[in-house]
Amino acid sequence: MKREKVLQHLRDNGCNFLREGGNHTMYINSISGKIVPVPRHTDIRKRTVMEICSQLDIDKPSGGW
Repeated sequence: MKREKVLQHLRDNGCNFLREGGNHTMYINSISGKIVPVPRHTDIRKRTVMEICSQLDIDKPSGGW
């Protein structure tokens, strides 16, 4: 999945940019307070996207893979 689509999905589900890390961008779920790193690759693997969503307690993306 393209990184921009992943970031849009996170924003649409109440997650916000927190900060830039060494190799990742950190996002926080504004409801639960959970923080997750998002890799800076152009394409992010489906399994990685699913894990990011799971760790942030948000719905998985529907399609668009």
